[in-house]
Amino acid sequence: MGNLSKIRNFAIIAHIDHGKSTLADRLIQVCDGLSEREMKEQVLDSMDIERERGITIKAQSVQLKFTAKDGDIYELNLMDTPGHVDFSYEVSRSLSACEGSLLVVDASQGVEAQTLANVYQAIDADHEIIPVLNKVDLPAAEPERVRNQIEEVIGLDASEAVEISAKTGLNIKAVLEALVEKLPPPVGDEEGPLKALLVDSWYDAYLGVIALIRVYDGTIKKGTKIRMMQTGATHLVDRVGVFTPKLTEVESLGSGQLGFFTAAIKTVADTQVGDTITEDRYPTSVPLDGFKPSVPVVFCGLFPIDAADYEQLRESLERLRLNDASFSFEAETSAALGFGFRCGFLGLLHLEIIQERLEREFDLDLITTAPSVVYKINMNSGETLQLHNPSDMPDVVKINNIEEPWIKATIFVPDEFLGPILSLCTERRGEQVELTYVGARAMVVYKLPLNEVVFDFYDRLKSISRGYASFDYQMDNYITGDLVRMSVLVNAEPVDALSMVVHASQAETRGRELCARLKDLIPRQLFKIPVQAAIGGKIIARETISAMRKDVTAKCYGGDVSRKRKLLEKQKKGKKKMRQFGRVDIPQSAFIEALKMGDS
Repeated sequence: MGNLSKIRNFAIIAHIDHGKSTLADRLIQVCDGLSEREMKEQVLDSMDIERERGITIKAQSVQLKFTAKDGDIYELNLMDTPGHVDFSYEVSRSLSACEGSLLVVDASQGVEAQTLANVYQAIDADHEIIPVLNKVDLPAAEPERVRNQIEEVIGLDASEAVEISAKTGLNIKAVLEALVEKLPPPVGDEEGPLKALLVDSWYDAYLGVIALIRVYDGTIKKGTKIRMMQTGATHLVDRVGVFTPKLTEVESLGSGQLGFFTAAIKTVADTQVGDTITEDRYPTSVPLDGFKPSVPVVFCGLFPIDAADYEQLRESLERLRLNDASFSFEAETSAALGFGFRCGFLGLLHLEIIQERLEREFDLDLITTAPSVVYKINMNSGETLQLHNPSDMPDVVKINNIEEPWIKATIFVPDEFLGPILSLCTERRGEQVELTYVGARAMVVYKLPLNEVVFDFYDRLKSISRGYASFDYQMDNYITGDLVRMSVLVNAEPVDALSMVVHASQAETRGRELCARLKDLIPRQLFKIPVQAAIGGKIIARETISAMRKDVTAKCYGGDVSRKRKLLEKQKKGKKKMRQFGRVDIPQSAFIEALKMGDS
């Protein structure tokens, strides 16, 4: 399609559950992308987990044809984006491939934390933004109040915001008309050398790697020999196409268009997201900016319950990484849990979803160690180490100081829950930055240590505010803290899988909790077992698991008491010897339970 003025590329952005995917369904329906028979709820959420949880994880693209009032046919390229803070990386990638966005705001809930975060990303990408008020059919909807809120909080003119109901299909045509009228068409040079941005890539069992691209200049068609500018790899394109949402092959993709190509690429590692694709013989001189690589913030160890599954776990992780560029892993070993992998994630939801996909798609039983963040350790020698795993921490004597990552969190909360939320943030060592009001809701900005947020901050926040608070964060910087490594000793032997880095002020309470939990979880032996939490050489908490006593005198009936005493003495000697050599095998169920400590 040669005419750039008839193309519109746009993304749909919103807070979680404000109706992005449902709106995408309606747009597809109105533009006859799918027949009635093929239509289902949340068409673009293709993974089982997405459909079950009702959330979007991967951004998806669709090409639609729309006939406007003036009779012209427009090509609309839609990107449906995730709303969850862990996947904001997917959002930034989708936005960079478009010129405009539809900002969906729930007319009953109003502006939420994630709405703000995503709008700022869109503004950074120089987008034209069209506000859309969804769910106006609900009795609780207050479109006027929400319009004012959009103007006050975000500073967008919402006087012409389209009022729709994505569920009932009310006013969907008006959204399409607004897209055509208000969004700028893409700019590009059809005749110039090929320049395309690699937005996403995933693995398909039949076609190999499918690469989603946005073409800026030139055209790409079957038989083009392309080169990836970052990796320098060359490939021969064997098909190009678009999603309508079905895979549909086309002759060629021209500038301004979004589509995909396959080129017999074996692994997704060869296609780096954000790379610039150009023609091998006739390359473009300057690559596109691309994206900042995603930085994992939460690390945890994944170990197979059955050691024989190690190879299968490695293959599964490699295959998952094919579809998820923001996930990283490296091999590690642990004395208690055997061989496994240290994996990096963008957040706890990301961790949970990867774990669920491993268990579901690859049939693995896994143990996850306690999630931890990346600490920077400044040594006395002047070098700086990055610590991913608490058990690798160097000797305290050699450490000058430890820095931990802090985040800047924005929380929107109704006035009545403000008190408990502030005390939650203070309890987690937070520092208040500002507190402002938007109507009846408070907007609180806090600086918090990421270490305190990874465990269960989000769950606590939601339960305190009965689900009304919304939360969004971005990385701030590293700040020196008074941090110590707390290790756990069972029968005087350190258990590396349970060691964690904690703030000195909370070490004692954490240690007590952990010891008390382990006391109930480790089965009793024939001798006493001390369970201790220690910082360096100093024991800060202890519990003792009492010994079981076997009834050795059971077969000794009647007769003199000295016979019984003799047997008991003999047992005592045996126990003493056992205590010297006794090894305690901690069952894996005890590990899993103990590691859930943050949930208690």
